[in-house]
Amino acid sequence: QVTLVESGGGLVQAGGSLRLSCASSGSIFSIDAMGWYRQAPGKQRELVAMITTGGTTNYADSVKDRFTISKDNAKNTWYLQMIRLKPEDTAFYYCNAVIYGARRWDYWGQGTQVTVSS
Repeated sequence: QVTLVESGGGLVQAGGSLRLSCASSGSIFSIDAMGWYRQAPGKQRELVAMITTGGTTNYADSVKDRFTISKDNAKNTWYLQMIRLKPEDTAFYYCNAVIYGARRWDYWGQGTQVTVSS
């Protein structure tokens, strides 16, 4: 079992920056990948960024060159640094942890709201 707690959301003007944090606890040594998803009103949840325990990253095209995912193994925490934010980045952001075993296990945080005003 993995517990995830996000922090760092809020209201920011277009062009501004925010950093989201995801603190993990529980069976953290079993985690194979960590990431961030977002869901805007009326839209499906989408992958924003993912990082594996080996450091390989993957980003949605819409956030490449603006968002950076990173992890601090000592703190069992991963981050999403967001710069040059746009109104279309407004969404509820969810922290995600993936464990691959006999099947894929996904764990989710409670989410944090990011609102970008124009």
